[in-house]
Amino acid sequence: MAAQILFITGTDTSVGKTVFAALLTQHLRKQGVRAVALKPICSGERNDARALRKAAAEILTLDEVNPWHFRARLAPLLAARMERKRVRLREVVTHIRRVGKRFDVVMVEGAGGLLSPLGEGFDSRDLIVALRAKPIVLCPNRLGAVNQALLVLKALPRAVAARAPVVLVSPRKPDLASRTNPKLLAEILGARRVRVLPWLEFKL
Repeated sequence: MAAQILFITGTDTSVGKTVFAALLTQHLRKQGVRAVALKPICSGERNDARALRKAAAEILTLDEVNPWHFRARLAPLLAARMERKRVRLREVVTHIRRVGKRFDVVMVEGAGGLLSPLGEGFDSRDLIVALRAKPIVLCPNRLGAVNQALLVLKALPRAVAARAPVVLVSPRKPDLASRTNPKLLAEILGARRVRVLPWLEFKL
């Protein structure tokens, strides 16, 4: 059977996607689930991909976790073009599905926010649809989080957005906004779709 594909996206870059994906992968594996995490496309350093590989006990090679890597710290589309390379949606989908044949759950981490261009003519939203993946939206729990989370959900196809949970990533020092955001989002989306990830000192 094909693996369940969970797609970790976010409201922006550096919102905690890698930490969440690594922790969830570790948790599932401890429960006996054959789970791995991929970051198919990245630009800049490969620390995120290394952390995801480590979370799955290094069962995959780094190039399996992250087959498309570009040096410039830019949107992957621009970083690839600087190296005169192209990434196509079909190739990425094929790689993820090939890996998925060996596992129960595949965590896929996007690069940047939902609509950040990943390759030629596609972004994380397109990848989610092509993979029929379940998205999980990460959002920093701060002032403005409710608007940011709802904008990402609004950008997803309606049927996909309806099953997408939101994970609010807690700040080091909670404030009034971070304490009240979860309740407000739960009123709008339903309590089952809103989770809070506490502040963690997690080294990638």
